[in-house]
Amino acid sequence: MTSMTTTFDVVNPATEEVVETVELTSAERTDDAVARARTAYDTWRHVSPGDRGRLLRRFADAVDADLENLARIEVRNAGHTIGNARWEAGNVRDVLTYYAAAPERLFGRQIPVPGGIDVTFKEPLGVVGVIVPWNFPMPIAGWGFAPALAAGNTVVLKPAEVTPLTALRLAELALEAGLPENVLQVLPGKGTVVGARFVENPGVNKVVFTGSTDVGKAVMAGCAAQVKPVTLELGGKSANVVFADADLERAAATAPYAVFDNAGQDCCARSRILVQRSVFDEFLALLEPAVRGVKVQDPGTDDAEMGPLITAAHREKVASFVPDDAPVAMQGSAPDGKGFWFPPTVLAPVDPGDRAATEEIFGPVVAVIPFEDEADAVRIANDSPYGLSGSIWTENLGRALRVSRAIDTGNISVNSHSSVRYWTPFGGFKQSGLGRELGPDALDAFTELKNVFIATEESS
Repeated sequence: MTSMTTTFDVVNPATEEVVETVELTSAERTDDAVARARTAYDTWRHVSPGDRGRLLRRFADAVDADLENLARIEVRNAGHTIGNARWEAGNVRDVLTYYAAAPERLFGRQIPVPGGIDVTFKEPLGVVGVIVPWNFPMPIAGWGFAPALAAGNTVVLKPAEVTPLTALRLAELALEAGLPENVLQVLPGKGTVVGARFVENPGVNKVVFTGSTDVGKAVMAGCAAQVKPVTLELGGKSANVVFADADLERAAATAPYAVFDNAGQDCCARSRILVQRSVFDEFLALLEPAVRGVKVQDPGTDDAEMGPLITAAHREKVASFVPDDAPVAMQGSAPDGKGFWFPPTVLAPVDPGDRAATEEIFGPVVAVIPFEDEADAVRIANDSPYGLSGSIWTENLGRALRVSRAIDTGNISVNSHSSVRYWTPFGGFKQSGLGRELGPDALDAFTELKNVFIATEESS
């Protein structure tokens, strides 16, 4: 470990200007924070369910009162459009409100047994380390800390190095709302320092990680040494499957927003559009005006629909998927000058084995792939190491159900592109992750099931 403390310049990706300079947490300070979280846990876990719920509702109210400020911070820090950023701050509020009801509903069971009674309890784990990515800094933080706190755990949270500002503000709001000191701590820093200590420090009882599949594998391997549980939400290469009987106009009008939202920097992005061959040309003709109509501009303006990529290095990575000989079928516009901009880009037709159709681009580039029939669509959709999200467009209810069951993915939408609702479980199949976030199932990830047998018969 090193005692050196450094700083990081947070840059606005739309202007390339420094927004703020943030002190990075050292390994030693991370361990100190974990120790404080363990001390706070001894108190927080014993706060009555009603009081714990009341504090989380106050936290939600504090977020709601600060919603516009949080949104403006995210526009400057992450380049999100102001409309998206307002939704994201509102999502933190809503997730806190949803889990504020959980402390009083962490029910166990009474199980019939001979010779006594048997009851189960859902016990908190202890200290939970949450590692948050740069693409959705606010909501993904809330998906981790809200159910963890509701279940009686304390949380140490590491935001992505490049996007720490909203997480730091949320920690301030938690204190203002009355949460005890050290119940929620935000530790800006490098993954190789702070994140690594979450994995290595035995005082952290669970790690929640959202990010790349490669890093997720390393987190999982590190936690295995201590049999430390993990929740992982990793990469995706989701398919948007359009059948010939679909409402093609609606499918084409909505497809750009399913992949270009947040400049394509979304694990759930439908970055493969699979179109039945008999309507392939018709679909592309309908898609073109929708793509060219995406408003890529200053994310702080109310009508902006897409902002910049997060860094210059990431823009270079995305550009590598669109070489000079790429089959560019159509392209939208993007501002010139300062900022890490990249235009919405459609590649078509693309072979299912091409790099653009197999690797996660994490940018505003989509591959359109023809398919023959239902079996062919399922085969192509499943030909991926990932399985996070996806969409199916068809007017045939039987087909919708068959294909929904057949595609190996954790979240799928029929005639829509929604992936995340805080009332319902979210997570992936295959190398897209492990475990589920949100909905009623998330609480199971932050508790251990304890069984207690009480003898009632007198011993002879």
